[in-house]
Amino acid sequence: MARMVGTVSRGIRTPIIREGDDIVSFVSNAVLEAASDEEWGFRVHDRDIIAVTEAVVGRAQGNYATIDDIAADVKTKTGGETVGVLFPILSRNRFAICLKGIARSVKKIVLQLSYPSDEVGNQLVSLDEVEAKGLNPFKDVLTLEQYRELFGYKLHAFTGVDYVAYYKELIENEGAEVEIIFANSPTAMAGRAEVAIAADIHTAPRTKRILREAGIKVVLGLDEILNASVNGSGFNEHYGLLGSNKATEEKIKLFPRDAQNIVEGIQKTIYEKTGKHVEVMIYGDGGFKDPVCGIWEFADPVVSPFYTSGLEGTPNELKIKFLADNDFKALSGEDLRQAIVSEIEKKDGSLVGKMASEGTTPRRLTDLIGSLCDLTSGSGDKGTPVVYIQGYFDNYATK
Repeated sequence: MARMVGTVSRGIRTPIIREGDDIVSFVSNAVLEAASDEEWGFRVHDRDIIAVTEAVVGRAQGNYATIDDIAADVKTKTGGETVGVLFPILSRNRFAICLKGIARSVKKIVLQLSYPSDEVGNQLVSLDEVEAKGLNPFKDVLTLEQYRELFGYKLHAFTGVDYVAYYKELIENEGAEVEIIFANSPTAMAGRAEVAIAADIHTAPRTKRILREAGIKVVLGLDEILNASVNGSGFNEHYGLLGSNKATEEKIKLFPRDAQNIVEGIQKTIYEKTGKHVEVMIYGDGGFKDPVCGIWEFADPVVSPFYTSGLEGTPNELKIKFLADNDFKALSGEDLRQAIVSEIEKKDGSLVGKMASEGTTPRRLTDLIGSLCDLTSGSGDKGTPVVYIQGYFDNYATK
């Protein structure tokens, strides 16, 4: 009988991982213990995938920094006077603690918020409300007073926080003066500050280019803050503060670094224990969008910063429903199944541009798998920082 089970994604529960733990042994042992469980166990196969959330990797590495570390780096790189901060996401976990460090280091912040929403879809107001007020968000610049007069005090739909008031109070509590403007063009910062930090995640290269063209003298991105150690702090040479999370009220956990040896170490350990060649990756936020609130769940700079070589590339798949409705529309039952299996078995080379692949998702494997892992593990109390995936590389023709 043909195999009836396709891709399976399992959350693997582990003990709490602490700073200094051997993450390679920790993850490998957790997977093997789960596999041997009498009720919920499974067999390890070649090309299974082990995925580890970036949070526990960063924790095991001890890749932490304090608000004072952020403040010291910002002051050194900006001079500590008036600094523009553009396009931060609205997040207590992701950005507020970074803003706290910036505010601790400067005399004044000009905070420029995009509207009606931030980069990842958190709304200050709805687009309908903006249009009802006759505003053009591509060119209109609002002061805080104008914003309040037009829209009042708005609470985030999910968190119940007025982020405008929250960020303003946070800056003032650090002893800095604050001016808040609402605008979607980086040029709005011209004349307000000569030093600027582009706080956006995925659009920062464009923001920095426009700021420089507008005459801003010093332009930084979050990736350029804590991209080297400050007073012995953690750091990330590639991403700086991007991908960081709040750990305590005075400390952040940075995105993992130097972790290629970790994914390859787990791969090697599993092979030594089972004789099977698995793929391994570290994952952060998946790249997906909530259909109700419109939030794009992607606050990390990349989905997967480290992965084994077998996870390179993109899917190369035929669309079964296209074959069934077109090439083999006259067939049914076992004849149809055999025809589609035969078509899959003989596919050769890239299918990009061919109609039989129409509708398949041309995203990188690590982005697709990372999104699956993020949805499987969640971000709350499931206690499954490791995800084990089987059958991902199989298809309808796999015996």
